[in-house]
Amino acid sequence: MNTTIRTLIASAIAAISLSAIAQTATPNIDQRQANQQSRIDQGKASGTLSKREAARMEAGQAKVAGMKAGAKADGKVTRAERKAIQKEQNKQSRRIKTQKTDGNKK
Repeated sequence: MNTTIRTLIASAIAAISLSAIAQTATPNIDQRQANQQSRIDQGKASGTLSKREAARMEAGQAKVAGMKAGAKADGKVTRAERKAIQKEQNKQSRRIKTQKTDGNKK
């Protein structure tokens, strides 16, 4: 009987731990951040982004990272927080595209 209770308690603790991890996991946001950072790095390397433009783009990426950290701070990333982060990522993506194609060079 004691082993049954222990097994149930261990299962409950594992389920609670996994649900907490799932609520703060942001794989899509993380992947998109990595893709956008790669686009910035590529723009710097090819010269399509000036140093000033690249610095502004990286500041935008830092803003998104801060939003993500703030959303995770309470242990749950809500749908509204995800939507706000996605909206900011869309904005940053448009800025990266605009700056890379505006003709300004190093």
